[in-house]
Amino acid sequence: MKSPLAILQQYFGYDSFRLYQASAVENVIAKKDTFVLMPTGGGKSLCYQIPALVLEGTAIVISPLIALMKDQVDALRVNGISAAFLNSSMNPNEQNETFRQLKNGELKLLYVAPEKLSADNGHFLNLLKEIKISLFAVDEAHCVSHWGHDFRPDYLFLNGIKKGFSETPIIALTASADEITRQDIIKQLNLQNPTVLISSFDRPNIKYFVQPKQSVLTHILQYLKEHPNDSGIIYCLSRKGTEDLANNLKENGVDAEFYHAGISSIERAKVQDDFIKDKTRVMVATIAFGMGIDKSNVRFVIHADLPKNIESYYQETGRAGRDGLPSEAILFYSIADVMKLKKFAMVEGNEEQSSLMLRKVQQMTDFAEMQKCRRQYLMEYFGESHPGNCNSCDYCLSDFESWDATLDAQKLLSAIFRLKERYGKNLIIDFLRGSKGVKITEYMKGLPTYGIGANSDKTHWQNLIKQLTINGFLRDSEGEFSVLKLTESSNEVLFKKRKVNLQKVKELAKAVSVEEIETTYQTNEIDANQELFDELRILRRQQAEKENVPPYVIFSDATLMEMAGYLPTTIDELGEISGFGAFKIEKYGDLFLKVIVNYCTNHNLSSKISEKTPKKQRAPKQENKSLAGTYTITFDLYKAGNNLEEIAKIRNLSLNTIQNHLANFVELGTIKPSELIDVTKIDPIIAIAKTQTIQSLKAIKEELGEEFTYFEINIAVAFYKWEEKKNLK
Repeated sequence: MKSPLAILQQYFGYDSFRLYQASAVENVIAKKDTFVLMPTGGGKSLCYQIPALVLEGTAIVISPLIALMKDQVDALRVNGISAAFLNSSMNPNEQNETFRQLKNGELKLLYVAPEKLSADNGHFLNLLKEIKISLFAVDEAHCVSHWGHDFRPDYLFLNGIKKGFSETPIIALTASADEITRQDIIKQLNLQNPTVLISSFDRPNIKYFVQPKQSVLTHILQYLKEHPNDSGIIYCLSRKGTEDLANNLKENGVDAEFYHAGISSIERAKVQDDFIKDKTRVMVATIAFGMGIDKSNVRFVIHADLPKNIESYYQETGRAGRDGLPSEAILFYSIADVMKLKKFAMVEGNEEQSSLMLRKVQQMTDFAEMQKCRRQYLMEYFGESHPGNCNSCDYCLSDFESWDATLDAQKLLSAIFRLKERYGKNLIIDFLRGSKGVKITEYMKGLPTYGIGANSDKTHWQNLIKQLTINGFLRDSEGEFSVLKLTESSNEVLFKKRKVNLQKVKELAKAVSVEEIETTYQTNEIDANQELFDELRILRRQQAEKENVPPYVIFSDATLMEMAGYLPTTIDELGEISGFGAFKIEKYGDLFLKVIVNYCTNHNLSSKISEKTPKKQRAPKQENKSLAGTYTITFDLYKAGNNLEEIAKIRNLSLNTIQNHLANFVELGTIKPSELIDVTKIDPIIAIAKTQTIQSLKAIKEELGEEFTYFEINIAVAFYKWEEKKNLK
């Protein structure tokens, strides 16, 4: 009998085992039950594939995804190992042939879905008793637990395996399970005195960033521009979200495709194959994509929507950097996503499951809102200690300053106390700021704390609530509609003169920085008028169909959200909404105003445009604007003698966008870099750019330091690209 290490070298080409692979392999070969928790990319499959090749008989691998089975079997066959799978994608002849191979002992590994074992009251499991089975491997074992993030009822049938095969070892494997889930997996599978092997959850090569969910498409496009050769995955919650985002990326020249459970199996297989083979650079997908994907050079994972729990987030971000090279995980966060997930979490008729799901949503929210090392939070969530200060997450890379928040904390906590701890964040803030909205009753207006926070804006109070919650001065009640509750620490601030010293961000580290092209909007205002937002989307789609253009060409979602939040009711007020220039006001103003005014009338609402930050100065009317591209307009203004700040103001665009336009003309050779930056800075930048296999402005900036700006680096790299093209001619 060959040793495990010899088999590892012969069939898989590795010289040594990683993490706890060797211990798991030895344990299973000794026919002992084993539980393995290993991060994505850690090599879990070898923990049962090696024993399967050492032991006599066939290993039965229970795997939840057809695509995963096929990939694993294909990989094994390429390595000369006899393996097969049984699932619903096969025709009867194929299934019969696989059964024949199984009965004749021709297979070392057989992959099956849990549904196969539970079908027909366990008929297939009974058939296996006539065959020499070497081991059972339960992959994605968290699916067996009610406490897990991806519970599947069919997995519960697996608890009968140990009764029917008492002498056969079972190995359970997962990449993400907290302590309660780990214990439940062991219990549900009836593992007998299992060896529990838990590898570190830390993925030191991944940087974690959380950014506000504003102008997401703009930020993603900028990130992709800064990482032109990087491949990655962007996760969205909905199928429509994946399609819309992928199409928007393609419209902007990005090689992207979408993937979700709603497309045919043939399409899914092709899209996945193209991504794995680097034919597609960016995959925009729902959580249906990724389980078992072995693509090692995924450089980034972006969550355009908030994941439903920490386990999913960890597992999905873990698909980046499986080759151990530096990679990034970027999460775009909004409270609107939290509200949406809380609605999804409510399981009708199952209070216990609903409570669990809501708690997991809250933990995901805490991760996004907290002010502490994000790596430390992840490690501690999975029961592993971490000292913090990882220097590779946005918190640890940010600059902070302390401030005395005692007075504002007293105002906020007093308002919650006066309102008897019965309301959520938005109403408390409206109450503090003296809102005259319909939800503020006459009784509330008579309380002494009404309006005492009017001197600070909503963002200030939202951030204070986050910090007080993180630091234990407040807590959210459980349930779909959470309310703010006081704590023992709250009472010390209110009644015992306890001081509140907090930290606030001086400069926030971001994976990508883009000055907002559109004025940002408050999600809590928009949430209140979701019905209007939906009506405006329908109107936009109808208009887009008439003109045979994509809906976003008419207006972006951000523009619709501003309309739904600020409720403009006149042409002049409409002019204060980002995305409405003179041309679009003339073309679409009356059409959209009619819907808004009708909604306000039916709901007894009035305009909130006075609460909105004024728009930047509008651009003067451009002659023949429709004939000129946006880059050309910037170029003409530049040649007319305007500086960059003046162009940004005239065009109502961010300075960053104008800088990118001009960098484009440097790359074309139309503008000389010496017109824009100090020429002595060009050579040091290009020297580093020449050493990069994958061009990264951020990496150059990190090496050169504060004396070089992103704009200078962008211009120098653009000039370097122009020189390369010139030399190729």
